[in-house]
Amino acid sequence: MTPLALPATESVSCQGSTSCEFLYRITNSAWFAEGSYWILLKPLRVLLILALAMVARWALHRTINRLVRTTTDGAVPTMLRPLRERVPSAAANPAEFVPERRRQRAEAIGSVLRSLTTAFVFGIALLMILREFSFDLAPLLASAGIAGVALGFGAQSLVKDLIAGLFMLIEDQYGVGDNVDLGEAMGVVESVGLRVTTVRDGRGVLWYIRNGEIIRVGNKSQGWALVVVDLPIGFSSTEEATAVLRTAAASVAVDPKLSPEIVEAPEVLGVEQVTVDGAVLRTVVKTTADGQFAVGRELRRRLAEALENSGITAQIAAARIYPGLSAPPLGDGETGQGGAT
Repeated sequence: MTPLALPATESVSCQGSTSCEFLYRITNSAWFAEGSYWILLKPLRVLLILALAMVARWALHRTINRLVRTTTDGAVPTMLRPLRERVPSAAANPAEFVPERRRQRAEAIGSVLRSLTTAFVFGIALLMILREFSFDLAPLLASAGIAGVALGFGAQSLVKDLIAGLFMLIEDQYGVGDNVDLGEAMGVVESVGLRVTTVRDGRGVLWYIRNGEIIRVGNKSQGWALVVVDLPIGFSSTEEATAVLRTAAASVAVDPKLSPEIVEAPEVLGVEQVTVDGAVLRTVVKTTADGQFAVGRELRRRLAEALENSGITAQIAAARIYPGLSAPPLGDGETGQGGAT
């Protein structure tokens, strides 16, 4: 009788891998132990990379959201504050600035930062996953560098517009509703984007300006404004005209509708220039940025009415029609500039 043959033990080649030997002792399966590196370890590493990427993205987004909330509440660093709040004595009460614009600006910057952090984190995670599957990243990175250079040359104007728009938001150069001067386009800002800013001018034309093409910005809605009014008084007495203008300007300062918009009381500076028609007096008033137009119109109206009621305007008109009336009367035996008759 021949002895019974024992079942042959299944050989396994772990090549010193502790995980392979551990799985073989547990499962007693050679193919599962040998393929555990690709069946179990690789997927676990990929899942771990994705989990770490999600955690990093969540932490960065939470930091950005907290920064956005802090900016909206007002407790922000000086660098991130709107420009109008960094200018000293911009208005009588800096707390009167509208928080809605600050909130919109903070949310816009937060949205851009969140998008950038998401692309950065998951881009690194994708490269790490490709390396886990034995992809050679050197040609890929070299190709990406060449493509980036080509894209930079081909779309440099687009990149320039985006970078300029981002810095414009961070520096708070202007916002929706501001009255700005961008060179050829002057008017009210209707929308602000990372690439294009739209401005509606006084005639109703809507201008689309690329942010990268904006060289200078004149914002008439930030801080305070100075209303300057120059009025001719002819050859009338400057002291009398100055007193009349001061009384009219003071009435504007005590107007209950306009006084909240006035930062400093109106002041008649005196003779600004002398022309062939006589002297020109200058009156100035410091106002808030939003109230400069209303205060300026009312100030001009009251100053003009004051000159008319005092009779100075009539003297100016008479001097222009009858130039001889502005000259002093001649004495006996005297003649004009034409000499003896």
